[in-house]
Amino acid sequence: MSELILEGWVSVLAALESQRRPIEHVFVQQGKDVRNLGHIERQATQQAIPLQFVSGDEIDRRAAGKSHGGVLAVVGERRFDSLDALAQAGGWVAMLDGVEDPYNYGQAIRALYAAGASGLVAPLRNWDTALNVVARASAGASEYMPTARAGVLEALHFFKGRGYQCVATAKERGSTALYQANLRGPLFLLIGGERRGLNAAAQALCDTLVSIPYGRDYRAELDVTSSTAALAFEVLRQRSQT
Repeated sequence: MSELILEGWVSVLAALESQRRPIEHVFVQQGKDVRNLGHIERQATQQAIPLQFVSGDEIDRRAAGKSHGGVLAVVGERRFDSLDALAQAGGWVAMLDGVEDPYNYGQAIRALYAAGASGLVAPLRNWDTALNVVARASAGASEYMPTARAGVLEALHFFKGRGYQCVATAKERGSTALYQANLRGPLFLLIGGERRGLNAAAQALCDTLVSIPYGRDYRAELDVTSSTAALAFEVLRQRSQT
């Protein structure tokens, strides 16, 4: 695998604070006004991670784009949690399946994290090939979020076996409208991508299929970032009620 780079102070600080992947080196542009630089320096010092001030040309040479803000980090592969660790943490766990675009994937994780999801199950693909896009689109949430890796059916069998209600998004008639579904208690929320959705085997294992009601007759489907936000914050709303 080629060198893994995180760009921008938000992504770099998230990786430093979460400590979910090894960080080999932090580079800061000499003379650049980098936001939260003091915090980045303290985290690097505490973790004995080399931090070096270099020229803007050196930063540009390592960065994929021009919006790095003068800071980047060379990092290693993500350390994943186990499914059991996610279950032991309690709360509710989500999984995004069939999402192909790394920007949409990162935006969806951002909504899940902001809404209080306690964990994420990532599909068995290597998102580190688009690490920087995912991290920046999620505003660092992808680094903070406790994450395990598993296949869809494996995850469903696991959480069902531990008493979680398994809820999935569905397009079919007869699904429960989101705002009528009970999303309290131990919950595993499975969200499919807008292009191909979830397969029949996965839907058959779920306890409840939900759909997002529209305010008018409109046939176009919501993109995965919008639907994930709607789902996640309805979970938060219900679980916040006493």
